Amino acid sequence: MDGVRFSIDPAGATPVLLVTVDGVTQPVPPLWLREQSRDPSQLDLVSDQRLFDPHRLPVDLTIVDATVDGASVWARFGDGHAERFDTTDLVLAIRPDDGLPDPVAWRAELRTPPRHDWRSMHEPAALEAALHDFLTHGTIVVHDTPTAEGTVLDVASAFGHVRETNFGRLFDVRSVPRANDLAYSPVPLGPHTDNPYRVPTPGIQLLHCLVNETSGGLSTLVDAIAVTDQLRAEDPEGFDLLVDTVVRFHFRDDDTALDSYRPIVDVDHRRRVTGLHYSPRLDHLPLMSDDRTRAYHRARHRLAQLLNDPAFEIRFLLEPGEAMVFSNDRVLHGRTGFDPQEGRRHLQGCYIDHDAPRSRYRVLRRRLVRPFASLGADTGEG
Repeated sequence: MDGVRFSIDPAGATPVLLVTVDGVTQPVPPLWLREQSRDPSQLDLVSDQRLFDPHRLPVDLTIVDATVDGASVWARFGDGHAERFDTTDLVLAIRPDDGLPDPVAWRAELRTPPRHDWRSMHEPAALEAALHDFLTHGTIVVHDTPTAEGTVLDVASAFGHVRETNFGRLFDVRSVPRANDLAYSPVPLGPHTDNPYRVPTPGIQLLHCLVNETSGGLSTLVDAIAVTDQLRAEDPEGFDLLVDTVVRFHFRDDDTALDSYRPIVDVDHRRRVTGLHYSPRLDHLPLMSDDRTRAYHRARHRLAQLLNDPAFEIRFLLEPGEAMVFSNDRVLHGRTGFDPQEGRRHLQGCYIDHDAPRSRYRVLRRRLVRPFASLGADTGEG
């Protein structure tokens, strides 16, 4: 069972339940085992929600009797409850499976995000394939969408729920005078995270091209996982500084004042990188010692070099009718500059959160139950 085994300590005066995980053995805490109850008297099997409150269990709860066979653990507890636990359920509690594919780090060799046809997105297998590629690569392009204004909201609804901000349900990306954000100007934009000053930061961004009559304005994407893998290999101490140092991000205009405090490099509970909060125009260092400030800046400076290294960047023209979907924290985006005198360049964008695409993928997998290799997604290669 994936390196997990339950047993009874033969030396105990009373039965002591043990668990061995990857060769390391420890007693099973009674409170932990009691909390795993799936007995119908303890758990509503429809909602998967508890019918009892584990926070109110006695602190000194004990296991008064226990047996183990190949497929189950039976235990009687000091509070009088007795239950037979499926060892498969217990292993999942020890090593939770989030039901998602592992991320795949990529560099410039990817050339373009995986591509999926909007016209087939109503088909469960096609949507599952698109979600799979998004979850592994952090970005996809949905092609052959209508070029009507507002279409980005329809595309977003296929993957999740639109998150409204002070920019509205959708926003127009085009050059305007006196813009309150450099995105609404023709200047080039380096790799960055949108809205790192917002709590929480928008998880996923969509950009849908309505028209592009200019020779510039190429979209750029960089995978934060690939970049931080390189940084951690080169400078583990600098990497730790970027994980552990909280900086301030802010946004101001006539009607809005937003601030957040978070590190540039975001990691999960196992210290695996999930993404970046990165926007050199918006971040502000805390006051630290001179030595720590210099060490932090060296790491930040190297991170900036890697993010702008062509070896990590894909660059492509987003054509009219194409919508780019990307994880706003994992995949940093930018664009080359363009000349608005050449013609119009008009994109529309919106945000959704991470939870809905992940949920939809799990539900589709549960319903379809077939291997990823059989999905045959359009990758745009060959």
